[in-house]
Amino acid sequence: MTDIEDHQEAFGKAFNSGDANAVNAMYTDDAVGVWEPGFPVYGQERRDYVVEFLKTRKPSVEATVRQQLVVGDTAMLVVEWQMQALDTNGEPEQLEGVAIDVLHKGADGFWRYRVDNPFGVSGPWTAEDDAAQG
Repeated sequence: MTDIEDHQEAFGKAFNSGDANAVNAMYTDDAVGVWEPGFPVYGQERRDYVVEFLKTRKPSVEATVRQQLVVGDTAMLVVEWQMQALDTNGEPEQLEGVAIDVLHKGADGFWRYRVDNPFGVSGPWTAEDDAAQG
C-alpha cells in the first residue's frame, strides 16, 4: 500500500479474506509480531503464525486509526480494533485492543509493518473482561 492513509483498510481486507499470503506481504522481511504479549515472533515463525491463525481461528477484524505520525519512511499508528474469532477450543470469542504499530516505507513505495503490536496499550483481554474492569 503506497498511501499510508489507506494502509489499515487494505490490511483489514487482506486479513478478513483469510489470505495469509496477502497479509504476510504487508510486513517487512524482518518484522516482528507481538500477538501474544511477551512473546514476539520474527521471520518465518511470524509468517507461519499468520497462516495458522487465519486457518484455525477464522478471524474478522474492524479497526480505526486513532493517531498517525509519519517521519520520512517511518510511520507509527495507534489503532483501536475489535476482532471476532474462534478461541483455541473452537468457541467464538471477541477480542479488542489498542495497537501500537510501526511501518516502514520501502524503496518500492509500499508501507509495511516492522512492528505489529496489537496489545500495545491494552490487554489482551476479551470484551467481557474489559466490561468487568470498567
